[in-house]
Amino acid sequence: MRIQRALARAGVLSRRKAEELVANGRVTVNGSQAQVGQTVDVDKDVIKVDGERIGAPAPLEWFVLHKPAGVITSRHDPEGRKTVFDLVPAKPGLTYVGRLDFLTEGVLLLTTDGTAAHRLTHPSREVERTYVASVLGDGDIAADEASQGVELEDGLVKPKKIVATKIGRGRWDLTITIAEGKNREVRRLCEAVGLEVDRLVRIKFGPVELGDLPSGKFRGLTKPELAALSKI
Repeated sequence: MRIQRALARAGVLSRRKAEELVANGRVTVNGSQAQVGQTVDVDKDVIKVDGERIGAPAPLEWFVLHKPAGVITSRHDPEGRKTVFDLVPAKPGLTYVGRLDFLTEGVLLLTTDGTAAHRLTHPSREVERTYVASVLGDGDIAADEASQGVELEDGLVKPKKIVATKIGRGRWDLTITIAEGKNREVRRLCEAVGLEVDRLVRIKFGPVELGDLPSGKFRGLTKPELAALSKI
């Protein structure tokens, strides 16, 4: 792996700060000054920062959080609002996989594997996400329209699957599976077909399902989930 990633995973500091250390000549590999972007074998190479050897990188970690509404998907918030990182263990290099907006609830993956996080959120991977949108309006008619594809300002959104379930007078639950990964696309899709979104919950990201995980709680991913993610 790259030297800066090895430093970050070992808990020395962030990857950006690690690059600065390397660039400033404070890191050595097997007695020689390290270079930014250099590839190292953490199991064999002797890596030192300011003469102190760093340990083997911590194992990669994965969590799924049931993000509540009113929590921001960010490391820090200038307005002092609670963030998703307040709800999970503090781990060096931990990042989220795909943002959920302030009011949206449900599945949010977090990992110390930055490379995998980037891969899973890249549009070319077309990772499916499933949401349940509780809406007001003509849900059955809107679902038919949305299933044909709707042109938004940043391109076409065409759900992989959409199912409308009536839950009351003028109230529907739309179960929507998408793969484009555009910003706030489920909310914008619903608004474009004349629906008012009352609640939005992501119930699945790729192979990882929300299940009965309580709001505000997290769990580690299972081996089958990790294996499935690694194939994407």
